[in-house]
Amino acid sequence: MPEADELIADALAAARGTDVRAAERQLDRLVVGAGVPGGPAAVDAALVARLVRGVARLWPRGWQPADLARIATRRLGPPGGRLVVDLAAAQRRSQPGPVPGWWDDQLAGLDATVWWDDDAGYLTAWAARQGTDRIAALRDAVDVLALVESLPPIAVLRPPPGAAGPLAAIPAGGTGSRMLDRVRALLAKAESTTFPAEAEALTGKAQELMSRHSIDAALVAATAERPDLPGGVRLGTEPPCPGAKALLVQEVAAANRCESVWSDDLGFATVLGFPADLASVELLYTSLLVQATAAMLRGRTARRGGGRRTKAYDESFLNAFALRIGERLRAATEEVSREAAREQGSDRLLPVLAARADAVRERLDDLFPGVTRKRLTVSDEEGWSSGTSAAERASLTPGVRPPRPVGGGRPRGR
Repeated sequence: MPEADELIADALAAARGTDVRAAERQLDRLVVGAGVPGGPAAVDAALVARLVRGVARLWPRGWQPADLARIATRRLGPPGGRLVVDLAAAQRRSQPGPVPGWWDDQLAGLDATVWWDDDAGYLTAWAARQGTDRIAALRDAVDVLALVESLPPIAVLRPPPGAAGPLAAIPAGGTGSRMLDRVRALLAKAESTTFPAEAEALTGKAQELMSRHSIDAALVAATAERPDLPGGVRLGTEPPCPGAKALLVQEVAAANRCESVWSDDLGFATVLGFPADLASVELLYTSLLVQATAAMLRGRTARRGGGRRTKAYDESFLNAFALRIGERLRAATEEVSREAAREQGSDRLLPVLAARADAVRERLDDLFPGVTRKRLTVSDEEGWSSGTSAAERASLTPGVRPPRPVGGGRPRGR
């Protein structure tokens, strides 16, 4: 008489194969719990237990709940993403040892909660919640299991739950949380306004606040008994135009004293830096992507042929926007740095900033020793021109007209 684990293993092997009929036959056996003592309930409990174990094995391999939800949604669709969020919540419930606060914050951001009564009835409850049937629920679960057990190790940015390690930088929070709330409010207004001049002033003020906070944090950390170390965050670069989004991440990161590496196959860019700088990159990237997308849609409508979408136009637009906005961000950061150097003294500030840049570069070399650069290609002149103009309008220093763009760039990738 087969055990539940055998049925699950057979269904998983069939799902990974190319024989669709064989996969459906094995799925049917799971549905009825063929020959398994305890029937379907025993199969469900064993399947959920294996899924939770699989998720737990990913945490020491660099994966975080948000990463897992992102890639499951990308490869399996929204149901897969929601299912892995539930699994992360179930694993957190049984996690031995200490769990860092940032981990629980990430779970809360995903709305990860154990909403079902017991694991044996989870898939039945999942099917009811999704408005589907048991067959579809089992198919989703097997697909998620195949994904979870096939994911490669990635860079460990922070010690996972239950692990000890040096304290790495964590974006946001702490003494800068009120400043970040102000920045979020400014960027939200910049995204929603229909007046370019107002967006310029709002975004410029946000950049000033973040740059000033970054320098203040660097000076405080330089005299701390236990200074923090460079940490990292991952930002999604899902289609469409993933390369252009990776370039935008890189430009925003470089302007905020961070380094970035794009993992095209996994759909994210990893940004390495110190807390205040990582928070700036997250906020600015999210806001500028919204602004760039809105400007791109307006550009489509205004271009010859109306709103007809072309991939070449969109990519060229976003690439140009990213490069030009990067120049604007760097100019704003340099101006704040010059002002701070006059206030604090160059002899005090510049060595601190140089040491932090070296620490971030060392972290990059440790985690990504084999990075390469991808060449940027432009195939739509109109999109490039429109993207550059849109970035010009997204001025980051109120009242200051920046120099004309002078060059190009390319995202760093694995």
